[in-house]
Amino acid sequence: MDRSGGKRVAGLKIVVVDDHELVLDSTVTVLQRQYPDAKISTAQATATALTLIEQTQPDLVVVDLALPEQSGQVSRTETGLQLLRTLLQRFPTLNIVVQSANAKSLVRLKPSINTHEGGFTIAEKSLPLKEMLTKVDWAIQGVVYTPREMRTGLEIKPEWLEVLRLAFQEGLQDKAIAERMRVAERTVRHYWTQVQDALGVYPDAGKNNRIQTEIRAREEGLID
Repeated sequence: MDRSGGKRVAGLKIVVVDDHELVLDSTVTVLQRQYPDAKISTAQATATALTLIEQTQPDLVVVDLALPEQSGQVSRTETGLQLLRTLLQRFPTLNIVVQSANAKSLVRLKPSINTHEGGFTIAEKSLPLKEMLTKVDWAIQGVVYTPREMRTGLEIKPEWLEVLRLAFQEGLQDKAIAERMRVAERTVRHYWTQVQDALGVYPDAGKNNRIQTEIRAREEGLID
């Protein structure tokens, strides 16, 4: 960190997408203060945003949901959702923060979010600044965070259960788990982010995420 509290993240590239100029400018100001070395680009419509993202290959995209397809057109939630569908499909490891007052509509994208390998967090526009920046930091770390209503009813896939079993019952590290499951180590890390989101386990200063995951998994009866 620098003396102002900003985080020095070398070469960080961010794209911010919002149709309201005031919100756009304030988001950029906050992010630039938090990440003073970051290169931040902006867009106010989905067509411009997609072109910009393809050209710059950013590390993080912060995007609103109510967006116009072209500048001057009416902003619609479905237009923003379509941009997200495209991003999730074309950029499977892109880190994304959805900053919106209508995050509930993201339930329509739940299958795509569940398979996304990059960070994906949701920050309601009503959140305090500190909490919003926490969601940004989580996304950069590759964390998945979705609203409680999207996690209603514990849905655990077989491969997630296998990761839990190999880690907490056989004591294996990610590399060994990947070898046993015959998948890439990156895939194992993806499984961890998904099961932690399902269990409601997120980064918390002073706490070990894996230990918290084990505790919650035992509470839910997923492992003995």
